[in-house]
Amino acid sequence: MKPAVEQSNGSSALTLNPGGGGAPCRRGAAVVAVHAQVAAAVVREHRNRAEHRRRRRPRHHPGHHPRVSGGEAAGDRRPGGSDRRLLRRGRRDEHRRGGDRHAYGAGRPGTAALRRQGDQRLLPRAQPQDLPSQTKVNLGLIKSLMSGPKYDGKYLHSVVQKLLGDKRVNQTLTNVVIPTFDIKLLQPITFSRFDAQNDESKNALLSDVCISTSAAPTYLPGHRFETKDKDGNSRAFNLIDGGVAANNPTLLAMTHVSKQILLGNKDFFPIKPTDYGKFMILSLGTGSAKIEQKYDATQSSKWGILDWLYHDGSTPLIDSFSQASADLVDIHASVLFQALRCQRSYLRIQDDELTGDAASVDVSTPENLRRLVDVGRALLKKPACKVNVETGRNEPDMDRGTNEEELKHFAEMLSEERKARLLKKFNVQ
Repeated sequence: MKPAVEQSNGSSALTLNPGGGGAPCRRGAAVVAVHAQVAAAVVREHRNRAEHRRRRRPRHHPGHHPRVSGGEAAGDRRPGGSDRRLLRRGRRDEHRRGGDRHAYGAGRPGTAALRRQGDQRLLPRAQPQDLPSQTKVNLGLIKSLMSGPKYDGKYLHSVVQKLLGDKRVNQTLTNVVIPTFDIKLLQPITFSRFDAQNDESKNALLSDVCISTSAAPTYLPGHRFETKDKDGNSRAFNLIDGGVAANNPTLLAMTHVSKQILLGNKDFFPIKPTDYGKFMILSLGTGSAKIEQKYDATQSSKWGILDWLYHDGSTPLIDSFSQASADLVDIHASVLFQALRCQRSYLRIQDDELTGDAASVDVSTPENLRRLVDVGRALLKKPACKVNVETGRNEPDMDRGTNEEELKHFAEMLSEERKARLLKKFNVQ
């Protein structure tokens, strides 16, 4: 690369011509405005370096790369002054012309050639045992994330199938609504006694439905089964945990009742589809971990995919989705019944202060099960709560009694409703 200098009024335009030679090169040329003395110094340095490269270097020249002799093992000697100069020149020339062919080998970078020629003390390669401990932890985490669900589900499946046998959805003692999610179709699938009575393909084995709705991702494998419609055609289901779609199924139950009213189900006559003031909803949560506020925007802004999936023993992405889904449904139902002036027709009982093993979803030791029983008994004595629409936290409702008192009130209302339905059915007959 030969520079050309054009001087004018104490400043110069230095053109670096990648094409070489004396002719200017329009394509690929770089033009930099510098002081005249600086430009002249650059030209002198360039000429000196070019002249030095044209000289033939004898083997005893200090700049000649010292090769390892036959009787000397690779890496037996410490780098001397000439070796250090060689490294500096290798790094410089790597960027400029891809490595000195005479010193390092044709077309090969200088640093890599040094390794190939045996001077490992100059540029040692990192060994697996030299990797940082955090790297080892991340590799173990990646392996666990790629190794499939935590449990194979075989024992759970066998127990469920043994208990439920060949019972189907239309044989349930009461109306049920069971959410699942079809991972192949990417849409929620709901099983209910109403649907099973009208659609043969939805009248699946209860064991298949229960296995599917409990197939929590990362914990249990998805479940596939087939049913047949009234014409004998097969319908395949590829299902996972219903909590993916409806972590709090309250709104799902309300929508299902409205759907049945629209379809003319006589069990709900003469209620209108949107007459939510006549609905009675008892929502029982299974408990959630205490909100420790251990994440913030500053911390999460540095996370990658792995950190969002698993960070410091927690699963931020899954926790965020499940918590948001449950809270939004609770807020919607609470505000709706307050607006209709019938807030006592909606009761949500949930403990969101669980810690330790009690907050886990898969610790089923006898000690933890007894601990959960104690948590439930203590929850009965606590005041009934309503959700704070701003914070999403449950706060005591000063207009209501304890959870135990509210449950008794609900039981009385349900008993009266049952008596009214039976009387109506008797009079019709």
